[in-house]
Amino acid sequence: MADGSNATTTGVPRTGLPAQVFRPRRSRGEPWLGAVAAAFTLAQLVLVRPDLGLGWDETVYVSQVSGHVPAAYFSAPRSRGISLLTAPIASWSDSTVLLRIYLAVVSGLALYFALRVWRGHLRAHVLALAGALSASLWVTLFYGPQAMPNYWVAIGALACVGCFLRARANAHDRAAWWGVFAGAALMAWMRPTDAVYVVLPLLALCLRRPRLLVVLVAGLVAGAGEWVIEAYTSYGGLTQRLSAASAIQGGLGWHLAVLDQLRSLGGRTLCRPCTGSAPSPLVTLWWFALPVLAVLGAVVAVRARRALPVLLPGACAVTAAVPYLFLIGYAAPRFLLPAYALLALPVAHGLVHLVTAPAGRIARTVAVGLVAVGLAGHLAVQYVVLEHTVHSSAASRADWARTAAALHRLGVRTPCLLSGYDAVPVAFRIGCGSAQTTGHDASTTLGELARAAHRTSFAVLVPPGGRPPAYARAWTEEQAGVLRAYVAPDARQGR
Repeated sequence: MADGSNATTTGVPRTGLPAQVFRPRRSRGEPWLGAVAAAFTLAQLVLVRPDLGLGWDETVYVSQVSGHVPAAYFSAPRSRGISLLTAPIASWSDSTVLLRIYLAVVSGLALYFALRVWRGHLRAHVLALAGALSASLWVTLFYGPQAMPNYWVAIGALACVGCFLRARANAHDRAAWWGVFAGAALMAWMRPTDAVYVVLPLLALCLRRPRLLVVLVAGLVAGAGEWVIEAYTSYGGLTQRLSAASAIQGGLGWHLAVLDQLRSLGGRTLCRPCTGSAPSPLVTLWWFALPVLAVLGAVVAVRARRALPVLLPGACAVTAAVPYLFLIGYAAPRFLLPAYALLALPVAHGLVHLVTAPAGRIARTVAVGLVAVGLAGHLAVQYVVLEHTVHSSAASRADWARTAAALHRLGVRTPCLLSGYDAVPVAFRIGCGSAQTTGHDASTTLGELARAAHRTSFAVLVPPGGRPPAYARAWTEEQAGVLRAYVAPDARQGR
């Protein structure tokens, strides 16, 4: 998104930034933003690796637009934004490698443009550091190339808040107005409820600016429109969909999930139930440093009379984090990606102050050294956790692939249907549909599954120690990877 031509003159009174920070066209720091975005893309391709198989939720999202597998059941909390984002690849190719490369490149470009809209309000080196801090987190690197919505909510939040500040400072900056609309729409397109929490501080600021309020709300409505319409066509109405979404998430209400999020920092992509001890203090130290450095950045900005560009993203980060720290009974690190992306701006502001403020050469050298050592240690910790997460995720996805291969050998071939334990990701790999009678993905009845066993190639998956449903107990039990499969007799005709 380009800066408006009038940003150099009208932005100063409202933000308190010195005039030399505002530049009419190209920013001298723009190559640094490009370098951060390029490094982020490259790190995804090297460290996460494009051949990492699709995860459970990814198979649900991708199956909605895939031309190779039936669409999996789409539960109430999900939104179709990420499905449509993957459609340019998933609609014609079943290559996971190609999809990962596409998402890595697009996520890097998105990071560049989301940071670029802030050029008129924060200095280039602060922006570059903020981008590097956010992009170097293991959770950002892991989910950047994945078909999951949380990273894109973070990008939408960055762009929306930055363009909001620009539009507030300069009513003639047309690009900023469109940026507010597009950023809000992107967030709501990916996760409508997350978008509402992110923009709460923006809504409070624009109560006396009806035009800005209209644009912001219009963006939310445009992004969430499909989700609301689908609520009435498929879920019995908006209230019913929200209620079903709450039930799937364990019932929204007062839940102190701070410790759950802390436990998940060691690389647990989903912490439900979240038991066990917290990771090593070396792994979690950065999490406790974030609010301290953010407060430092805010204090520095207030003293320098350029508070809003630092305080506003911090406030939006807090409201974005509230539901996942206090209103939900489990944790996943990706839930806090929007908060991390926004919080990186005041944190970077605080870090820059630490290395530039001390008077005297010795004091400044010590400060630079301490910050450099801290950042180097932080990067090392993020790499270790990322490597562990990639390895454990690859192992579980390899198990699904082995189960799918075993089922194929047993005669379960398209067109086919799977039910039971891990049926959704295994079905995606073998090209089958999936259906469940219980749980969050319940979409059919026992009677319908029993009848389906006579019409199509069908198998029920059971974990070690589990029991098959009554209609499948007479079927022959087979080993399928780490799971046991009960294959309908008609399915064996394909062997």
